[in-house]
Amino acid sequence: MPPACVRSRCARPSPVHRGPIAQPARRGLARARRPPEAFAPPCTANNGIWRRARRQRPRARRRPAAGASTPHPSRQTAATPPSRAARTPRAWARHLTALPVILTAAALIRIFAAWNYARHFSHHALGVLPFLFEPGNIAYSLATGQGFASPLRVPSGPTAWVAPIYPGLLAALFHLFGVYAFAAFVAAVALNIAFVTLACWPLYALGRRLGGVRVAAVAAWLWALYPNAILLTYESMWGGCLSALLAITALWAIVALDDAPDAPALRLWPWAAYGLLWGVILLTNPTLSPLLPLWLGWWWWRRHRRSFPPRRNEASGRGQAGPTARGWAGARLGQRWHAPALALLVAALVVLPWTVRNRSVMHAWLPIRSDLGLALWLGNNPRATVVWHGQGHPIDDARQRALFLRQGEVAYMRRKLHLALAYMAAHPAREAHLAWRRFLTFWSGGSPWPLASLARFRSNWDRYVLLFDLLSGLAALGGIVRLFLRRHPCAFPIAIVPLVIPWAYYLTLAVPRYRLPVDPAVMLLAALFFGLPWAKQPRPSAHEAGTPPQRR
Repeated sequence: MPPACVRSRCARPSPVHRGPIAQPARRGLARARRPPEAFAPPCTANNGIWRRARRQRPRARRRPAAGASTPHPSRQTAATPPSRAARTPRAWARHLTALPVILTAAALIRIFAAWNYARHFSHHALGVLPFLFEPGNIAYSLATGQGFASPLRVPSGPTAWVAPIYPGLLAALFHLFGVYAFAAFVAAVALNIAFVTLACWPLYALGRRLGGVRVAAVAAWLWALYPNAILLTYESMWGGCLSALLAITALWAIVALDDAPDAPALRLWPWAAYGLLWGVILLTNPTLSPLLPLWLGWWWWRRHRRSFPPRRNEASGRGQAGPTARGWAGARLGQRWHAPALALLVAALVVLPWTVRNRSVMHAWLPIRSDLGLALWLGNNPRATVVWHGQGHPIDDARQRALFLRQGEVAYMRRKLHLALAYMAAHPAREAHLAWRRFLTFWSGGSPWPLASLARFRSNWDRYVLLFDLLSGLAALGGIVRLFLRRHPCAFPIAIVPLVIPWAYYLTLAVPRYRLPVDPAVMLLAALFFGLPWAKQPRPSAHEAGTPPQRR
């Protein structure tokens, strides 16, 4: 007979009490077909069966958190898989937040809008009229072998009126599909649609970095449904669509460089690529140039703050940077100038050939463009109006065109710049009024009196365009406020896009297509305004606190 302790452990449990140990042990003995005496406690040699019995135990439940209420056992039900009706909204949400779905929808919307626009006009008109402006006229000169010249439909010699990249793209399309041909118009519209659709990619990536998938999807969908980003793909043969893609890509790149750890961030090739990107931006739309030093200065300041974090209370002994980490960061601080300097150097080297060309051909130091004086004069003269319809421009005004041909481009632009500055200094009150109305025109899509226009419009599409422009601008302002209130590390580089760039148009001309390069950042700020209350907290960048957290 086994001892009493063994008999008590191996006795058959009653139906009322079947403990978590006796029940698996009984099943193990029945499966082995051994008498109860053969089963021993874990202190004996027969501990293999005991281990198997312990493995067959049900897993213990986690204890509820302190203060959490535990439901009554009678109310606890087994977990059941969600029904098909419950899974359907989740599947739709997962599909609607997927980037390929948003890209496809954005492309299809613009293709349908362009087709609907083209079927109302003849092929000959579509092949000629959209290209009768400065980029199209210069593209015609390039395609016909006259060089980068003649922006006014008449032979006027070499020019630096616009940046060279987009007229070069139009000239390539003229070479491939014919000068002033309908096929060239279709190719140009397809190129603009590709630029605007691809802008969803960095916009989505940036929104996901800042606020999660929901914010990314809302920002990309707002850009996909934005009316100006639909209309300007086929109504304007300018570089606005390409500028929008390049601007949001540069914003995403500087945030990604800030998010990278110190060692990869200080490598040369990412900063050389960033400088190359900015060289392309400057040769496409020089108006975006103030963003480059501001973004690079923000990146350097962020690295400087990480290198020397504020010291906490030494008595607590927590949160202090070790001497090795602080010494390494201080030693690398001098090298942190190398990365932004390399980006500036590469961007300058990309622009330098065009500047040299302007010096040798135009006989003046023109870094990229020469039309600043004319743009400033068109918006600041005794006959200037808030809504500009082409009055006074040499393309539409025969007298101004004759003056341009007689004086030459450089002298004409310098004269207009002198007249505009003199008028602005002599009439400050009128200039303030014009700047305020241009501000409203810029953010309302072309109307200096948005509320009156909203009541006057008879078309629902016009109301949609006006409301979308107004509400997106207000939501972007709310997004800026929320980012700064939350002390988000990326608040500054995103906020300066709609706060700094439009000043060039408040002082000159406010045309709806001028807003397009700023609009991806506006849609991102609007999505952050709506998505921050329920989105996750922004993920801190690598080495955000300067030192790794200490384990307790």
